Amino acid sequence: MKEENAKHNATPIHSVKFGNIRVHIWSNETKFGARFNVTVARYYRENGEWKRSDSFGREELLTLSKALDYAHSWIYEQTTTHQEA
Repeated sequence: MKEENAKHNATPIHSVKFGNIRVHIWSNETKFGARFNVTVARYYRENGEWKRSDSFGREELLTLSKALDYAHSWIYEQTTTHQEA
């Protein structure tokens, strides 16, 4: 069962992208229903190779907050849709 869950959770259920910033939303099924977590990343190129960082500069904070706002709205929509059904 754990192996099946690991395969299921290998990719995010949803992603929000603003420029080089991405917020990935992960779903974990529990006995209480789905629980959502997010990871954030900034992608950049160095020597022709794509790199990933979890560090953000001052100029990226507003964009990051916008992406997190969209992620929050998406998660909220999922949880309220399932509660109403």
